Amino acid sequence: MTEGFEPKLVGFLCNWCSYAGADLAGAVDTVYINRALLEGADGVLVAGCHLGDCHYQNGNYKARRRMALLKNINRTLGLDEERVWVKWISASEGQRFADTVKDMVEGVKELGPNPASRVWNV
Repeated sequence: MTEGFEPKLVGFLCNWCSYAGADLAGAVDTVYINRALLEGADGVLVAGCHLGDCHYQNGNYKARRRMALLKNINRTLGLDEERVWVKWISASEGQRFADTVKDMVEGVKELGPNPASRVWNV
């Protein structure tokens, strides 16, 4: 762990359940996730409705498949797959969301600064 390091996190969250801003409908494009990592984010949270409870019928299932594929691609590229978190959090689970962010901050602090951002960030 790097002393004094405060990680920068980016979240892509479901409009209906996890957050009232971003939209996971149709599953977030994985390009945005890696772009966030390459442009300086130390971690990325992708959160949506619980599986089987999506306002867009199957958007969270699509997201789950994309995230599994993304982790495999990132592993192959040598990018740290532990920097991308996928969580299913409903609108009524405010404490779960807060705990997830707290756990993510602690986990990313343990990883230290994102080495990929130093390579690509200008």
